[in-house]
Amino acid sequence: MTRVKICGVTDGADRDAVVAAGADAVGVIHGVPVDTPREVDEEQAETLVGGVPPFVTSVLVTMPTTVQEAVRRVDGVEPDAVQVHDGLSPSELGALDSRISQQIVAVVAADAPDIEEYAAHADALLVDSVDADGGGGTGETHDWERTREVVASLDAPVVLAGGLTPENVAAAVETVDPFAVDVASGVEQSGGRKDHDAVERFVRNATRATGGAA
Repeated sequence: MTRVKICGVTDGADRDAVVAAGADAVGVIHGVPVDTPREVDEEQAETLVGGVPPFVTSVLVTMPTTVQEAVRRVDGVEPDAVQVHDGLSPSELGALDSRISQQIVAVVAADAPDIEEYAAHADALLVDSVDADGGGGTGETHDWERTREVVASLDAPVVLAGGLTPENVAAAVETVDPFAVDVASGVEQSGGRKDHDAVERFVRNATRATGGAA
């Protein structure tokens, strides 16, 4: 069954609604240089992550420019996993892995020339539609067939993101057959505020879909 991560949670009510809907992971954004209504400060991030119950994965989503910066953020927030957008090379991810106990999710584009190197240094890859600054959350889909090829060619788990909504996530799962799907803006009523009904529908549609299109 495809797993689900709801990203960009900014308050306790949304976090609890995401957990109640049956999501497998809660994403909290902290330490990104791009302008987004979903970013919270370190204290908020730590509080949100601390309230994620056992058996649900808390994920710090961040864009560090150095390994040291990434380590400081992970140590401050103490998530179960860290999702790294841009900034770090595959070898730097390897260095980060040696300094933290959390699992690392590396964000890449489906056509990234060094995608296999990232896969070798991360616990999972998140394939997203990224903007010029390297940030995700664009609300734009990308070539699902290409991502399907990535899933088939790599041993690392692949998380599909980019433009997913309750309406298209089942088709995405059936086309790509990813390990997990990730959504932020596609389940919001306004920037940074989740639509709890949309979250429930997204989780339901994603987990009921069957991957492995012919």
